[in-house]
Amino acid sequence: MPVTALVSAKSSGVTTAALALTLASKRPSLLAECDPAGGTIRAGLLGGRVNAATGLYHLASAQRTGPEALAHAFAAHLCHLDPAGHRKLLPGLTDPAQAAALIRTWPALADVLHVMARQAGHDVYIDSGRLALEAGRLHPALTPAPLLYRADLVLLVVRGTEQSLALARHVIPSLRTALHEQGTGADALGLLLVEEGDFRAHQVSEALAIPVVAALPYDRDVAHYLCTGGRPPRGYGRSLLLRHARTASEHIEAAANRRQVQRQYASPPSAPHLAGILQRLNQHQTQGAEHG
Repeated sequence: MPVTALVSAKSSGVTTAALALTLASKRPSLLAECDPAGGTIRAGLLGGRVNAATGLYHLASAQRTGPEALAHAFAAHLCHLDPAGHRKLLPGLTDPAQAAALIRTWPALADVLHVMARQAGHDVYIDSGRLALEAGRLHPALTPAPLLYRADLVLLVVRGTEQSLALARHVIPSLRTALHEQGTGADALGLLLVEEGDFRAHQVSEALAIPVVAALPYDRDVAHYLCTGGRPPRGYGRSLLLRHARTASEHIEAAANRRQVQRQYASPPSAPHLAGILQRLNQHQTQGAEHG
């Protein structure tokens, strides 16, 4: 199963999108709230039911002890997003000042998340928050860069507005370069479109020169509930957002699988027909995301 990191240029709904994908997944799923600016799910959707004794920050001291201690701490600090425990959450930081302590923890956490995906069969989503740049590069403390470098896909969450696209244009070159130089390749980068505004998926893809891997509708009531908790809106389980989130998770899985095939079976010069097949698969998947 894929490990997918979600990021934004600024306030585009990363946490809401990550929650919707996690809750709508057809398989067991895990959301790691790794925004260095601090987590919001604890005080939002969970309504304060999980205190600061549980969460991401406590993995830093465990990591210094060793991989086994980190694995035990990781399991101990997960909480459930559903009664059956199929949807799991690693709650985020309660204080942005804690982010510096995690710089050495991110690579080891990336290993654990991939174990959850590959061996435990979870769809893994990482809420990476807003990208922070320093001299044109990903900030080492204010962005969980190692998680992005190891992810199967990195989805930049954008809205279909001119403002959101303008902000995205500012960070895309640095993010693409970082994934090319230190990650699994610039082709790991895609877009997750929140359908608010005048621009449709094909227009967003053309404007930013990056494929729209998946799209989610702008569902004000359900988004508000995922942000703030309280009583679910009427029809929540059948809501447009959750139904489309399940479709989006399928598009994400297909894109990750296709990329894995491309990496494993990169066509040599003597087999140009394979490149044509992969190109057609890419076109088909992009069209599916636009009409999903």
